[in-house]
Amino acid sequence: MTIAFFHPHRAFLPEINAYSRFFEDYGIKTSVNAAEEKNLPHADVEWRLMGSALSNKKKEIVSIHEYCSCSMPPFQKLKDLSKKWFNTKPDYRLFLNNYVKQQFNFEDNIPFGLRDMGVYTPDQGPEKNKSTFKEYDFIYAGSIGKERKLEELIKCFTKKELDGHSILILGKDYEELAEKYKSFPDIHFLGPLSHPETQKQIPKAKFAINYTPDREPFNQQTSTKFLEYAALKIPIITTEYQWVKELQNRYGGNFFYLSKDLSNFSWQRVNEFNYSFPELKEWTWEKQIRRSGVLEFLESKFPGHHF
Repeated sequence: MTIAFFHPHRAFLPEINAYSRFFEDYGIKTSVNAAEEKNLPHADVEWRLMGSALSNKKKEIVSIHEYCSCSMPPFQKLKDLSKKWFNTKPDYRLFLNNYVKQQFNFEDNIPFGLRDMGVYTPDQGPEKNKSTFKEYDFIYAGSIGKERKLEELIKCFTKKELDGHSILILGKDYEELAEKYKSFPDIHFLGPLSHPETQKQIPKAKFAINYTPDREPFNQQTSTKFLEYAALKIPIITTEYQWVKELQNRYGGNFFYLSKDLSNFSWQRVNEFNYSFPELKEWTWEKQIRRSGVLEFLESKFPGHHF
């Protein structure tokens, strides 16, 4: 069996690396391709992280469509509906969670599974992280899109409560913000970086920030960076919203919740807080892949393979 993964290169997708590592352990060759690439080598499985898929499906190739998130505002519902109506039908669908599945509401009998985000069990524990030189006081890794209103957070580093304390903002398309705040030497921008390179940057910070708006679809979707912060044992400062509260209630951990107006965000308060981390043994990539149902589906299509 060979598997070709396709994605539109608009986001960093750690799940592709996780899938590749998982399947290659079973001797299955994988490739990663831009959605628009032509003249690709033959693959038995075309696995598309959506995106759109408008071309007709080849009968001899098994097709998997994976919806890692809903469309982003503006016009979220219209974008989701267009994908529902115009994307070709695959042999199997994967969704991040039930919320994402319900937003698309496909009305057919195509089998599906749910595959949430995951983390690797880190080789470095808290002791090793403590010995890592802390180049920055804070790190924010993730989207800098205007819909997240990240500038409200950045402005905190221009005020006396955080005067002299540094933040690394790790993402892409930050040029406009970098130009606006270039006179503030403690506000740093970097990226875009590959997932392994991002993992090397996170432990360089004393605190990690998860800045997610408390509105749909953001508050219903898994924060991959939150999980990665937790796996790397970096104390987490976060906005308060449904997904993170549900994770805390189920898996534990103690996180510094930012007030809606960010008035409690000060160096003194974040240092006085007692942090702890959630139990993530159920959040490994291998467990998420095995729980999704996609392996059983592939076994049904390729009886010689067993996972």
